[in-house]
Amino acid sequence: MAEISGELWNGDVTESDYRADKATYRAAVFEQYKLCVEMADRVSARRNLANTFFLTLHSGLVAFLGAWLSQSQHGRLSVLLLLAGLLVLLALCATWWFTLRSYRQLNEGKFLVIGALEERLPARVFQRAEWEALGKGQDWRAYLPLTHVERWIPVIFAGTYFLGFIGLAV
Repeated sequence: MAEISGELWNGDVTESDYRADKATYRAAVFEQYKLCVEMADRVSARRNLANTFFLTLHSGLVAFLGAWLSQSQHGRLSVLLLLAGLLVLLALCATWWFTLRSYRQLNEGKFLVIGALEERLPARVFQRAEWEALGKGQDWRAYLPLTHVERWIPVIFAGTYFLGFIGLAV
């Protein structure tokens, strides 16, 4: 936490700059804290929307491919055509995985800032206490972080596409 604290606080503005009105300074810190928590929540909401988009897209593609392949004579499909389709599907899976990774990294940064802000608040409920109560995400029975689950979904789709390609090509 120390590495982010040095970058967080503006050395030109301190509590003493508010002279007799230290409550205003503390209120400003708290307002910035609330804004950071809200922005972290918004990033999580956008990540959920991205997951919904990609899951819907891939589910639709699987349904389409299943219906199309069951009615077509896939024996006539060239391996090159199948390979091109596989590469497109794998590219979509990679895009999904990197999108989730980016959101996870963005939220990690936001949580570091929130934790550093909590150092100046009376309680450290969000970053420290809650995370400690959840076992820091190390015991899946106490708390299984969504990021641990969601990163496997694009990999599972990619594996399914690859196995489907092998089944159709052989």
